[in-house]
Amino acid sequence: MTKPTEPAKTNRRGIVAAGLAGAVAAVAALYVIAGPNGNIAGAQSCSAALDFAAAAKPFATGEVAAFLPASAPLDLQHLTFQGPDNQQMTLSDFGGKTVLLNLWATWCAPCRKEMPALDELQAEMGDDNFEVVAVNLDRGGPEKPKDFLNEIGVGNLAFYQDSSNDLLKDLRKVARATGLPTTILVSPKGCEIGTMYGPAEWASGEAKALIKNAMAAPDA
Repeated sequence: MTKPTEPAKTNRRGIVAAGLAGAVAAVAALYVIAGPNGNIAGAQSCSAALDFAAAAKPFATGEVAAFLPASAPLDLQHLTFQGPDNQQMTLSDFGGKTVLLNLWATWCAPCRKEMPALDELQAEMGDDNFEVVAVNLDRGGPEKPKDFLNEIGVGNLAFYQDSSNDLLKDLRKVARATGLPTTILVSPKGCEIGTMYGPAEWASGEAKALIKNAMAAPDA
């Protein structure tokens, strides 16, 4: 090649970067619908959670390469669903814990596939500081999803559900959870750290490293 060489290299990098960005956008378009680019009440208190997102970003690789760290404060602590005893609860009930909130249904094949990995993640990392909160969205009641979990040997996950799908609707209002599965990593104060649209191998080393490094971020 003749000089100057740098502009040519820059152009190639720009083309590659644009191609990667386009690919990511194409994947995200499968899950993300148009929605307000705003925050729900209390988002101001979530600005510090961006430190968690920044800590997680370098670890969004391999099995969790599609994980999207939060770029703006988003308060999720008022999201509502039913607990193991059919009691109404919100994410604020997990205050002090980092939560991996997973939305799934038995009619969703990718959801079914990732449940054993989520169960394994809970078995290994679940404690006073972390919990996998997998919320089932089947509309026909708890029997079918509970039978499915029993059949595949899932025994470490508590059973959470929302047959009304109001949880899904609330998340769609802030352009989240537009397809299943969707998984959101939530800070101890109920703020979004980042979101995964689509399935992931949550028991993988990459997934555990992402979660652990987010949890080890400066206090937020």
